[in-house]
Amino acid sequence: MKIKRKIEIAVISDVHLGTYGCHAKHLLTYLNSIEPKKLILNGDIIDIWQFSKRYFPKSHLKVIKKIMTMASNGVEVIYITGNHDEMLRKFSDTSIGNISIVNKTVLELDGKKAWFFHGDVLDVSIQNAKWLAKLGGYGYDLLTLINRGVNWYLDKRGKERYSLSKKVKNGVKGAVKYINDYEKVISELAIEKGYDYVVCGHIHQPKMEYIENKHGQTMYLNSGDWVENFTALEYQFKRWKIYNFNKDKLAPFIVDEEFEDLKVTDLIAAITIVDREDKKKRK
Repeated sequence: MKIKRKIEIAVISDVHLGTYGCHAKHLLTYLNSIEPKKLILNGDIIDIWQFSKRYFPKSHLKVIKKIMTMASNGVEVIYITGNHDEMLRKFSDTSIGNISIVNKTVLELDGKKAWFFHGDVLDVSIQNAKWLAKLGGYGYDLLTLINRGVNWYLDKRGKERYSLSKKVKNGVKGAVKYINDYEKVISELAIEKGYDYVVCGHIHQPKMEYIENKHGQTMYLNSGDWVENFTALEYQFKRWKIYNFNKDKLAPFIVDEEFEDLKVTDLIAAITIVDREDKKKRK
């Protein structure tokens, strides 16, 4: 019998389904290990920017099916749009069963206010030069594809895995400054609005830190990504924590038997089931 961890809220972002860099199997292992009341998908879950019919593996479909199944089993799923899935913003404030699509949301958690949004709206490079950001996205995807080959070789040699993209970002002073500025601007805005927590994604840098200025303080939280860090945020017992797949993964939770022969028709059926559940509730 598989014992799942019960948590109040799980937050994942920057999965980038449909790209070579996405580690969908790792994410599926994580989702199979938890039983949250709320699952918050904080942007860039499906990479519509780089979507291609030629590449959407079964493991990526399994993640979508798993989320649909969780919703049909009573989990409240909040899909917050990001820049790579901005096409979904035209469906903002709509819902199907237990799944809702929003651009941002505020939740009250044990008497404190938590502000959730992806974070790209405060990224000047995205807003002013979207074509350049998209081009950078393709470069990042290529880098992670090369990185997979490098790590395959290192695994064979029994050596520690290596992140090329992390090395590039951490070695560029401009990138480090950009991350620091991003965190500072978001935190100051959250303090100004009176939010106790601000939860975002976008920059693929998992973090949990109290930020304070003369006007007050907030806790800045970033869920990281499932491309290189494999991290999520969890809220339980009035506390936040960063889940790290590489350190916290649970071996028994691999792939549920129900997903072994998943086809596109199964995905459509899952969506239909969610829709039926919604109609039943309305009656």
